[in-house]
Amino acid sequence: MPATPNLPAISPEGNLSRYLQEVRSFPMLTQEQEYMLARRWTEHGDVDAAHELVTSHLRLVAKIAMGYRGYGLPVAEMISEGNLGLMHAVKRFDPEKGFRLATYAMWWIRAAIQEYILHSWSLVKMGTTAAQKKLFFNLRKLKGKLSAIEEGDMSPENVTKIATALSVSENDVIQMNRRLAAPDHSLNAPLRVDSEGEWQDWLVDETAESQETVLAESQEFGKRKKMLAKAMETLNDRERRILTERRLTEDPMTLEDLSQEYGISRERVRQIEVRAFEKLQRSIKNQAIEENLAG
Repeated sequence: MPATPNLPAISPEGNLSRYLQEVRSFPMLTQEQEYMLARRWTEHGDVDAAHELVTSHLRLVAKIAMGYRGYGLPVAEMISEGNLGLMHAVKRFDPEKGFRLATYAMWWIRAAIQEYILHSWSLVKMGTTAAQKKLFFNLRKLKGKLSAIEEGDMSPENVTKIATALSVSENDVIQMNRRLAAPDHSLNAPLRVDSEGEWQDWLVDETAESQETVLAESQEFGKRKKMLAKAMETLNDRERRILTERRLTEDPMTLEDLSQEYGISRERVRQIEVRAFEKLQRSIKNQAIEENLAG
């Protein structure tokens, strides 16, 4: 899809509240308007029509991105990734199937943001199984349903309920809860001093998952697994061994153990680990870019 012109700028250094106000200024489309714009884009390659479809849904991206604030990553970057997912959705959207663009775009947006989160977190912090990744993305939602808003560790009763619901161990729930326990901003904090809008206005409703979201998560997990395997092939034997033992196992080896195994300093092991992880991230990102260009 050709780059759509004149999108509002969003960057980690930018003014997020100003961006949020700006995207709200784009008009919402009626179903008929959306259908005609989509026809112009799919049948005639009308970039202006695609641009209008994208800008009218930027507030949806921001709302979804706000729902992932608890992962401790820059909201601006998650919005940027979500915007890429939105553009990919517009590219593939078929107006003749009868549903709205927002319904279709939602899981592309979520997939793009989740991909960014997974790439940004150390893989060992999330665990490597499908169940643990499900826990990573659903723990906060389940805590909300159980009103488990206490600080620190959850009650044993709530831990048991969540572990049962997601088919993971109680220890997995405890450890993931601790990793995600970074301080949150107040949901009632204003977007800016001269605005009546609050952060909670942008929170996505996580009380239910659509079929599109479930399908997307399943597809994205399979894709990530393949991308990770291919990315691991870019590492040499020592890098692969150190990265695996340090970040991809449930019981990681210490720097001291690996330094003795390879006859190098602990600092050198740490440097190799960091370099290998950066190479892994770079390879996965390049694969994602290539896939988007090919798609």
